[in-house]
Amino acid sequence: MLTGKLSSYSSAYGELMKIDAFAFLKEVQAHPEQFKKGKVVLVTAATPLKASRGEGKTTTTIALIDALRQRGIDAAAVLRQPSMGITAAGSKGGASGGGKSTLSHPEIADWGLTGEMARIADAQNLLVAFCEKAVDDGILSEVLIPRVSETPSRSLRSVKTDGGKLAERFVLTPASEMMQIVVLSRSVDEIAQRIGNMTAGLAPETGKPVLVKEFVDIERIVRVIGNAVDPAYMESSEGSPVYIHCGPFGNVSLGIPGLVAVDMACALHDVVVVEAGYGADAGGQKWLDIAAREYGAQWPAAAVVVTRATTWQDDPALQWRYPFAVNRLEALGIPSFPMINLWEGEDDELPALRQTAATLGFREPIAGNLWRDGGAGLASQLDAFIEAVSAADSDARPESKSGEDFLDTVRWVAEKAYSVPADRVIEKDGFASILAAEKDRAAALGIDFDSLAVLAVKSPATMTDNDALPESERTVTLKKVEMHTGAGVVHINLTTSLTTPMPKIV
Repeated sequence: MLTGKLSSYSSAYGELMKIDAFAFLKEVQAHPEQFKKGKVVLVTAATPLKASRGEGKTTTTIALIDALRQRGIDAAAVLRQPSMGITAAGSKGGASGGGKSTLSHPEIADWGLTGEMARIADAQNLLVAFCEKAVDDGILSEVLIPRVSETPSRSLRSVKTDGGKLAERFVLTPASEMMQIVVLSRSVDEIAQRIGNMTAGLAPETGKPVLVKEFVDIERIVRVIGNAVDPAYMESSEGSPVYIHCGPFGNVSLGIPGLVAVDMACALHDVVVVEAGYGADAGGQKWLDIAAREYGAQWPAAAVVVTRATTWQDDPALQWRYPFAVNRLEALGIPSFPMINLWEGEDDELPALRQTAATLGFREPIAGNLWRDGGAGLASQLDAFIEAVSAADSDARPESKSGEDFLDTVRWVAEKAYSVPADRVIEKDGFASILAAEKDRAAALGIDFDSLAVLAVKSPATMTDNDALPESERTVTLKKVEMHTGAGVVHINLTTSLTTPMPKIV
């Protein structure tokens, strides 16, 4: 049930509650002694063999908090708000777990009824409309902020409006800068400031970049966002607390839930299980290197790396990716537990998988058919996990990369997150001029380009240009750069990935 500490900050919307987390956190800051200091556990995954195939992160997250609560630990989950993007109205299975490891009302989460997607899309599209008016008024000659849509369409990747006079484009709502701003901000004032610092477009004649705050009443945009800033409270089917807020798609954006939702959960619970999008090389990497290093989010006390049994066996050329993900997290000092998500008929494969894990030097895997058994299937396996979380230092802080040379940071990410050394990070023809133009825009705005966080845009199904190559031949190609001056990040396009993908037809 909703904790009494939140009752005065909540409002009912059918079968869910929305929480005024900004107001709640002001109370936490004023009286920290009255609240908990929960530890974050990161749930991430192996790089899936196919982008459309989930490994079971949400199912694991829900089963894990149910199991921890069965063990007497006050645990909660923070999930990302699903998008209909490539999920295509539920054909991919939604994003609220399944079977016994699901939300009490999964349809509410899967169908966008917590409101973030629509509000954030409306806010960014209204902002684009203001930019189009600014073209008519001679303030802009080109609009740089894309329109957004939660439903993907190939025809929207590049469009011309006003009878073909104005070139524009669409991206998915989760990939929008407005979504990034809501995910990363911890107050309404911060949201307003970041929206004002978005680059609206280019000025006529001079071609200099123009910020939104130079011609837009920011309060109008903030009012449209409305309660999208408020996390939703739901429960698992077993009654465990779950907070849902923003941020899917770790391949083309942050892929993490709103930081304010995580901060709030940590003030209320002892263990907070945070789900990050796609794999350890996508949303997992962005929690570590953007949320934690650059935005003050908590460094994980432990990690659970989810994989399906078939991921260990499907393609020998790609089997290196799962051990790499686990070992990379361990090398960062994060106790990392392999989670084998069994499907029906796979129970007899578990002994061999445990032996494989032992051969690889992993910690003892946590394993089970979570759809069938739920948290009860995990509760007895969590002794080592609980011990590791209890021993972790929740005040640990990683070193920021802010201020370091942008390309050096990109190469550092490629080496640490994708196992590609600096000398095999290559530039596509024309990349240098794109980078120079973005740096010039930053200088014209008085922004230190190297202070912006690096956000990789990549395929969710690959870590390098060709993961099937031998380790000594794998490369990462730098293709495109785009600043999000409001969110404070620089997108760097690597392996092929679309910000307006097509849905899978099933």
